[in-house]
Amino acid sequence: MKQPVQITFHGMDRSDAVEDAVRKRVEHLDRFASDVMSCRVVVDLLQKHKHQGRPFGVRIDLTLPGHELVVDRVEHEDVYVALRDAFDDMTRQLEDVVRQRRGDEKQHPRELHGEVVRLNDDGGFGFIRAADGQEYYFGRDNLASGRFEQLQIGTAVQFIAELAAQGLQAKRVSLGKHGMGGVQA
Repeated sequence: MKQPVQITFHGMDRSDAVEDAVRKRVEHLDRFASDVMSCRVVVDLLQKHKHQGRPFGVRIDLTLPGHELVVDRVEHEDVYVALRDAFDDMTRQLEDVVRQRRGDEKQHPRELHGEVVRLNDDGGFGFIRAADGQEYYFGRDNLASGRFEQLQIGTAVQFIAELAAQGLQAKRVSLGKHGMGGVQA
């Protein structure tokens, strides 16, 4: 880290133990992304109603070249839990920045469109034919919307394709017309 970590306490006395906990967590962030320029952590003993405890609030400001990451409003009655949750949030943000830099954007599976071509009501499974003619097995547990009993031959569906041990399988099957465009049975 280019600058030393800044730790500020509001509404409470400075604590060596809390400072040590913060420094250890900042070291972890620094090892994860070696170009962290600065990190500022504010630990605040918040004023709340007498019926509730007095939670600690944690705010983290982290600066990287081209990025300013902020975690704010993490509250908990245990200061170490508030720190853990705040740094977990910051770690996720930092992971996203590192992933973007490497070009490793999270890839979401492409949804396919098809129609039900065969059903086995007793076994609770069936097959879907996609627009390209491929057939995909699906079971009752693969339905994301609707009930298996609602399905009929020709029902339009949308699904995620997956290669399983026994062949092509449809996951997260949802019912309805989703712009199939020319699926033929």
